[in-house]
Amino acid sequence: MRLEHYIEIGAVEIAGVNEDGEIIFAINEIAKDIAPELWQAHTDYVDKTLIDLYEAGYVKVEYDENLEAMISLNQEGFKIAKDLGIIPMDMPEIPND
Repeated sequence: MRLEHYIEIGAVEIAGVNEDGEIIFAINEIAKDIAPELWQAHTDYVDKTLIDLYEAGYVKVEYDENLEAMISLNQEGFKIAKDLGIIPMDMPEIPND
């Protein structure tokens, strides 16, 4: 099984268990080097999810003086992003907007 391989090589780790008892996996940054196909699939998923959240009105993008994007989520967008696995499970909730 491919997941077992990724766990064995350290590209993936068990991050916890959700409220429904499902195991949550995290992709480690070392996957860039040891499992580039996994890392690419992961970054594609994160990018698409953020675009979908932006289009749904859950994400705000602002730019600093160096034109670097700063992305912020409203409370509902934060919850959705967390449920979709693009925000770590242990990250505290954001205050009410």
